[in-house]
Amino acid sequence: MSEIEPADSLFDAPPMAEQERMVEAILFASAEPVTVKELSDRMPHGCDAGAALVHLEKRYEGRGVRLVRVGEAWAFRTAPDLGFLMQRETVEQRKLSRAAIETLAIIAYHQPVTRAEIEEIRGVSVSRGTVDQLLEMDWIRFGRRRLSPGRPVTFVVTQTFLDHFGLESARDLPGLAELRAAGLLESRPAPFGSSPDDDDDEVIDDEGQGDMFED
Repeated sequence: MSEIEPADSLFDAPPMAEQERMVEAILFASAEPVTVKELSDRMPHGCDAGAALVHLEKRYEGRGVRLVRVGEAWAFRTAPDLGFLMQRETVEQRKLSRAAIETLAIIAYHQPVTRAEIEEIRGVSVSRGTVDQLLEMDWIRFGRRRLSPGRPVTFVVTQTFLDHFGLESARDLPGLAELRAAGLLESRPAPFGSSPDDDDDEVIDDEGQGDMFED
């Protein structure tokens, strides 16, 4: 008589090579970056999406397409040195005003930040249209409310913002010298003075903010 394999063998995870193929297929078919949890939810029981990503990232090193981390998610992107090949495919749909650029920069470098704090840094009021434009573009979103008088809402940058600029996190934002070289600071006092490396600047994930914020 042939031996009957244990029942739990039916739930054995596929070989890692097959898991890599699954992750590769999901990422290529997705228009947006995909988190490890989302990958795990779509893959068979027992698969290790995180390990598959590590193997897949190494496999694509040096290729025309790279596997990159965008915030808490992953996506395939054109290798940076080949970006010039895509220039004809780039369409500028909306040009940001100076006010929108400064507001976006302040949020990116000082997040979580309230409207009043943005106005204090810029020295002028922030129009509702400027904030609405950035919200519509999905480059900023509402953060947690401060436990201060009025409970003002805060703003933080989104994963879409990070993906658009090829950043893994807000800590990868350019420094002051690079901003001046790009003409964003000019000769006047820098409105985004603090470094993204400061502990209080980056809050992409709202979790674990202590007693200063609430949902």
